[in-house]
Amino acid sequence: MLKSYTFMLCTMLLSTSLFAQQNYGGQTMVGDLKIVVVRKPDESFGKADPKTWHYTSQPNLEKAQKEHDDFVAILKKQDIQVVYHDQPLNNLADAIFVHDPALITNHGAIILSMGKPLRKGEESALKNKFKALNIPILFELHGKATAEAGDILWLDNKTLAIGRGFRTNQEGIDQIKNTLAPFNIKVVQVELPYDQGKEACLHLQSLISLVDHKKALVYPKFLPVSFIEHLKEKGFALIEVPEHEYNSMGPNVLAIKPNVCLTIEGNNETKSRLEAAGCKVHTYEGNEISHKAEGGATCLTRPILRLEG
Repeated sequence: MLKSYTFMLCTMLLSTSLFAQQNYGGQTMVGDLKIVVVRKPDESFGKADPKTWHYTSQPNLEKAQKEHDDFVAILKKQDIQVVYHDQPLNNLADAIFVHDPALITNHGAIILSMGKPLRKGEESALKNKFKALNIPILFELHGKATAEAGDILWLDNKTLAIGRGFRTNQEGIDQIKNTLAPFNIKVVQVELPYDQGKEACLHLQSLISLVDHKKALVYPKFLPVSFIEHLKEKGFALIEVPEHEYNSMGPNVLAIKPNVCLTIEGNNETKSRLEAAGCKVHTYEGNEISHKAEGGATCLTRPILRLEG
């Protein structure tokens, strides 16, 4: 009996030790966020030509860096470990949106392939950062495949929704699907609308963010009926973003933990609806880093460790 107890105790201690050493994983959009990678705006962002990059106007680098510092401070106050991705990347203005070049799984990182041609090169740089962090590379998209993580959403730890649009093509979806099949992960394909065309940034996460394991913030106007029905079949409660707050990135919300989220300030009706649904909502000023450059709280972060459960 004593031997059996000792064996169980050793097993528990080993498991705890391994968990403590884990520095990546979490097939969830809402599990407690523990480690996140960010990238501070640099000269490439500050000098970005609005017409070339499809920004609304020229970013002010000094103000952008201040906004980003304040954004990071909010994360740190939530006991999130923040890791900076600071490899020099000339002429890659969108690299501050570090969410997009990779997907984290419990089995390692999938390095994606950017659908926006101007962003090519971000993938290899983030891959180098992952290697420095001892995060294994599970797979790299290749050939004609394109995919950006803004189009990718964990509905639960065995279900991945992927939007097919201008940034993520069928070959990209198929390569991700084949990579995850051995782990019994189901991929749900979501057809995205044309909206403003190829130059604009419309990701799946432009239309939906999860704020709890069974609670989603959505802009249903641009989501397929089949996907809305799928969410309801899985038991999701849907919180709708009002029409007038869609273009100001109302649907783009970063979950810090279940029912605690971070979003850009100014979308007051969306914030009220989230709070009425039981969420605590933190906000950040994003005139330079978000409104001008089409990227919200989720885009500015690459979660690499979340706790499932």
